[in-house]
Amino acid sequence: MKIIVEAGATKSDWRIISGGRQTDARIFPGMNVSTVSMEHNLHTLENALQELGRPSLEGFYLYTAGIVTPEVSASVEGRIRELIKVDEIEIRDDLVAAARAVCGREKGIVAILGTGSNACFWDGNTVSFKVRSGGYIIGDEGGGAALGKQFLSDFIKGLVPEDIASDFASRYDASYEGIVAGVYRSAAPAGFLGSFAPFILSHYGNPYVKSLVDGGFRSFVERSLLRYPVDTYPVGVVGGFGSACKEIFTSVCGEYGIRVGRFEAEPINGLIDYHTIII
Repeated sequence: MKIIVEAGATKSDWRIISGGRQTDARIFPGMNVSTVSMEHNLHTLENALQELGRPSLEGFYLYTAGIVTPEVSASVEGRIRELIKVDEIEIRDDLVAAARAVCGREKGIVAILGTGSNACFWDGNTVSFKVRSGGYIIGDEGGGAALGKQFLSDFIKGLVPEDIASDFASRYDASYEGIVAGVYRSAAPAGFLGSFAPFILSHYGNPYVKSLVDGGFRSFVERSLLRYPVDTYPVGVVGGFGSACKEIFTSVCGEYGIRVGRFEAEPINGLIDYHTIII
């Protein structure tokens, strides 16, 4: 039996694999070593394993943000071994999760397109090159937050077409004060900005929105993807926003001669393949 865990800040997705296939799936609280205390993460891990009956495992594979030093990895592994009997433990960060999900053990370029954006080159075993993202304030081109930021900027300046602006105002707090509060005072401003992406995409048939969405992806391609060997390797895409825009993103990449491969809204399905396919 194996357990594969793909953990984000709000939830962790646990998949139990037996006999080469998934036999159970559970959702537990999130884990994120970069933003939450180590003790809190370890407590979450302990509770989940106890709820699963502390099984004896062939392998335990954890993917979460913030695994940046060997000391962090060793601390998490030590707690796991205290709780269960397990032959193999592997603890990797979320970028490796994305790479394994869409590239497996083959070389390729990975694009993460969710609320934020990121990219890396995967040599089949490690992330060997990465252009820095910059986050939602100075980067994240092509992600949902960057799209929401541009739309709101246009909206408060009266640059959004009247029919779309009217529809937006009928669904959200479109006051200047409400928008400013959401961006500058909310606990998760990137999430606030990204929350408008579905509304914006619903108007994709409008030339203004098409230009906005396509332009965001072109910026991501030109400022990030073209730094990678796109003439040699395909681009795999991970993230809900990227998957929702599959045809749009593929079309924009085609303008640059970029081949797009596998899409995964969440990495877990690709990770199941990675850890169950015998090579």
